[in-house]
Amino acid sequence: MIEVEIIGGKEAPIQVQVGPDGKIYYSLLPGLFVWGLSLSEARDLVEQNMAKLLRERPEMGLTLKTVGSRRIWILGNVATPGVYTLTTPVTLLEAIAAAGGVTQVPGIPGESADLTKSFVLRHGKPLGVDLKKLLHDGDLSQNIYLQSDDFVYLRPVASRDVYVLGAVATPNIVPFTTRMSLATAIAYAGGAGKYASQSRVAIVRGSLTQPSIATVNFHDIMEGKMPDVELEPGDLVYVPQTPFMRLEVFADMVLTTFAQTIAVNEGRNAIVPNSAAVGVSLPVTATP
Repeated sequence: MIEVEIIGGKEAPIQVQVGPDGKIYYSLLPGLFVWGLSLSEARDLVEQNMAKLLRERPEMGLTLKTVGSRRIWILGNVATPGVYTLTTPVTLLEAIAAAGGVTQVPGIPGESADLTKSFVLRHGKPLGVDLKKLLHDGDLSQNIYLQSDDFVYLRPVASRDVYVLGAVATPNIVPFTTRMSLATAIAYAGGAGKYASQSRVAIVRGSLTQPSIATVNFHDIMEGKMPDVELEPGDLVYVPQTPFMRLEVFADMVLTTFAQTIAVNEGRNAIVPNSAAVGVSLPVTATP
């Protein structure tokens, strides 16, 4: 939505919308194609065409009022999860507040979101934002400005899952049972794939910003040469296809795969709103 006015003119400013054809329609002018132009370029275009209708070239003013094609995803344990229109600069805290804030889970005292496993995904990679420091400790250095297509996920604390990813038959989120071992979790995911490198299966535990990673020889476990490993809720199990290089590079790849998997699963239930809005608003509820 763009506000157009003749500087010094008697007429009030008029708001025009860039249509699906990329054009704006102002005064008696035919549709002017402005898609991809800067505001100054669009202003020059309007001035040139208005000069054909007036005795002299007018001085035009163009102001960007709203942007309806930029969106962010706010899902997980918030009051109103969904896709939100991003029309003005918005911080992470403002976005979470617009989604109604973190909701309290009935019957579960204390924290209602697992902030250590919550994340912000941008361009397919998790950012180094510590949501626990932001929401629990009030560390405003973590309060970043969001960008179009950012994905914010607040993991419910009641979620007791194990994530089995990588070279398995069916990479999946496995519900945690009373006791769950590495072999059981991989079996739930259909077992290791044909070309899996079973000698160094990774188990990632702890927060996403400061994870601890251990490697296990899953082949020896299956051969009975070493005991099985007990897992904990929230563990990430990653079965690589080939032996990896540096441990920190491998950990980054595991966490990226985890965040992408969550984004795909959560995003399936979120519906993109059709109407434009000012600021972050007009969510369409996603099924928890």
